[in-house]
Amino acid sequence: MTRRLAEVAKKVGVSEATVSRVLNEKPGVSDSTREAVLTALDVLGYERPTQLRGERARLVGLVLPELSNPIFPAFAEAVGGALAGQGLTPVLCTQTAGGVSEADYVEFLLAQQVSGVVFFGGLYAQRDAQHEHYARLAERGLPTVLLNAAIDGLDFCQVSCDDAVATEQAVGHLRQLGHSRIGLVLGPSDHIPSQRKLAAARATMARFGLELPDHHIERALFGLEGGQAATTRLLRRGITGVVCASDPLALGAVRAVRRAGLSVPDDVSVIGYDDSSFMMCTDPPLTTVRQPIDAMGRAVVDLLVGEISGVRVTHDELLFEPELVVRGSTAPVRERS
Repeated sequence: MTRRLAEVAKKVGVSEATVSRVLNEKPGVSDSTREAVLTALDVLGYERPTQLRGERARLVGLVLPELSNPIFPAFAEAVGGALAGQGLTPVLCTQTAGGVSEADYVEFLLAQQVSGVVFFGGLYAQRDAQHEHYARLAERGLPTVLLNAAIDGLDFCQVSCDDAVATEQAVGHLRQLGHSRIGLVLGPSDHIPSQRKLAAARATMARFGLELPDHHIERALFGLEGGQAATTRLLRRGITGVVCASDPLALGAVRAVRRAGLSVPDDVSVIGYDDSSFMMCTDPPLTTVRQPIDAMGRAVVDLLVGEISGVRVTHDELLFEPELVVRGSTAPVRERS
């Protein structure tokens, strides 16, 4: 018992007497300190006293926008494994078309008394979406981490891959191969990561003394079909290189090039984003920009566990460096007749 008191007190930064008062439901402890002590018990793997077990479960909600894009299961696996190492159990919440909404999942997780929530892409990244359910999390003081680029005004921990650097790498690679007619396939116009990518693409092209005209920019829903439709429009405008905001979009771009009777990479070079599963096994293997999944996953869990334990952690966005992975879908420009 003495060892448990000492460990919990050290974790929270309070005295052993304060921990004892919480465990014995004595007065004289603020609500925030009481919550920090109880969550520290969970994180350290100690059982709560019977009378306190109903307050907060050792569960963490993982809210994913979809499973069809392999980057999201990959992130969930990385975060889930790191959570297990901290004595926390992930609860996977996956949205489907016409199914349970992100807001519904928030209510479900609050009802389950989870210790925290991680969002892997969601409405927080879209300016024009509904965001009221995030206010619910903030009001409850529930530790929450957002993965990749959120709108302004959400005071949660944030872990992101640097969209600007990723786009600079992709556009720079195409320029090194001689491409000047470069097209972008991005997400919706209110999508924050896509806005960052667009700004970086314009700046990178400007450094090469080139413009990125509006008709070389296409928006699409994330997926193969969206990538194919957007790239089909770009091909009519004579682009020779396509930078896509996700790997599924890029695979759709490859399909569009082939449907147009052209070849990747001989006629059109294609670059994806994420380096999700099996991109080295596509035909041709996809050149893409890799997100550092494991490092970002560890950072997500470190921030979440810190908040759960009552430790002050940064709410400034943590940016991670991406890596260009050159494979067979890019080649030197060959002008089409």
